[in-house]
Amino acid sequence: MTPQTLAQAQEAAIAAALQPTRDFTLTPSETFVPMRDGVRLATDVYLPEGDGPWPIILTRTPYGKRTAWAAEPFAFYLDAGFALVIQDCRGRFASEGEYRMFLDDAEDGHETVEWAAAQPWSTGRIGMTGRSAAGITTFLAAMAGAPSLTAGWVSITRNPNSAASRWPGGIYAENLGDEWNKAAGIHQPDHLRPRLCHVTEEDLGIDLWRHLGNVRIPIAHVGGWFDINAQQTLDAFTRLQSEGDVGARGNQRLIMGAFAHIQSGMSLGFPNRPGEAGMGQHLAVRWFNHWLRGQDTGLLREPPVRYYVMGETGAAGAPGSVWRTADSWPPPAKRRSWFLQASGEMADAPAPESGTRSFVYDPQRPTPSVGGNNLYLLSGPLDQRPATAREDVLRYVGPVLEAPLELIGEMTAKLWVSSDAADTDIIVKVLDIAPDGVETLIQDQGLRLRHRNGIEETAPVQPGRIYPIEFSLWSTARILDAGHRLGVAIQGSSVPRFEAHTNTWEPVSSYARSVRACTTVHSGRETPSQVILPIAG
Repeated sequence: MTPQTLAQAQEAAIAAALQPTRDFTLTPSETFVPMRDGVRLATDVYLPEGDGPWPIILTRTPYGKRTAWAAEPFAFYLDAGFALVIQDCRGRFASEGEYRMFLDDAEDGHETVEWAAAQPWSTGRIGMTGRSAAGITTFLAAMAGAPSLTAGWVSITRNPNSAASRWPGGIYAENLGDEWNKAAGIHQPDHLRPRLCHVTEEDLGIDLWRHLGNVRIPIAHVGGWFDINAQQTLDAFTRLQSEGDVGARGNQRLIMGAFAHIQSGMSLGFPNRPGEAGMGQHLAVRWFNHWLRGQDTGLLREPPVRYYVMGETGAAGAPGSVWRTADSWPPPAKRRSWFLQASGEMADAPAPESGTRSFVYDPQRPTPSVGGNNLYLLSGPLDQRPATAREDVLRYVGPVLEAPLELIGEMTAKLWVSSDAADTDIIVKVLDIAPDGVETLIQDQGLRLRHRNGIEETAPVQPGRIYPIEFSLWSTARILDAGHRLGVAIQGSSVPRFEAHTNTWEPVSSYARSVRACTTVHSGRETPSQVILPIAG
């Protein structure tokens, strides 16, 4: 698939996903479930044919309980003999009350689970499922410890604390944040730039990482390598698998495929056949049959991790494009550093002499986003040459690979940088450079310099001072073929994936008040800037 046809396929996938939602074809019975404060939440109940009682699959969504996004993906549970309960979150669509993004969903979820368990058509065993925001409400109900909540199945979702996802590395994820606000009906008239990250007590109160010990249920986590929540899917699995309460520890499952938030693997250029790895409906039914009905479906005798190893898109016979299993995440890998050289090359060791390379980032002429982990943008491993050919991007290239190179796990950037601005952003891309010159994106992430000590802290930047910085480039499962080269690009922006920084310490009302930033990347033995990648083996 050529870059042009790949982009066309993605545009078609996005257009289809953004069509107006349509009513679910089955007819539910609607009821209004009272919460602790008297607010009533609109709830649809779909009962399977035959005589109950039945175990229940519950979904709580801010997107509308009778839309295709909310209801239709889970209709197959009815055929499998589960009752299906779908509820509008507080303040959304037919539900009463005020919508406060995820702040009420722990208690509301707890009460809804127990209401469902007490119904005469219920066996008292409740499973929760959902995609994206409905996955977050599943996490919150689990964190609240609803006694009748027995198992969960979540996909393309994240930690309820929005700070880490909306401000990765302290940079506002503009495409994610602004587009999600529109979808959720949240109006935030903020004209100031940069939009700064403030981790509030409310954020921390719904932070999954702070409440891992409250989660006692098995959860299956489904994610995509180019999803906006990819790393949080991996982190939720690994942390609950080892730090959850009894019932959660050791009972998590992980499935990672090559897809984005609303785009399939095929539209990203991968022959991603999810059914072959059990990502389809039958695995979800097996999962809930085991935990809600006590059936021996064989799940616990299977490896807990299934992941898709990406290869070169559209290249027949190239290594990769296969499903694998593992007992844990990440699979065994060796950490190897590629050191950046002042010559623009990458090597196994730092250059013996100190050197620098600089670029000037202009907020009024930012570097455009090309693929990556997005919401309503073209996503995935697109050709980066429209960006890397610019004069405001530093490009580093490794030697030609003599054999395939398999990356498996989390990647890290460790740089020594300086800037002449009061604050600025550093965006790092890891690239697969093919013999024909196509520069395919593997991953890209960034760091706002004021947050170099962590997202919850800010520290002033002294112009000209050299700072060591280190941040995650997220994870991958990717094979670079022999004859390819590993590449790294460093730039000051990626718009609209990330908001363009004004390079000012205090927010300003217009980009006309922004300033240019000259950023310098230092290399050599004293300042060994590098990317650290996990090599399978």
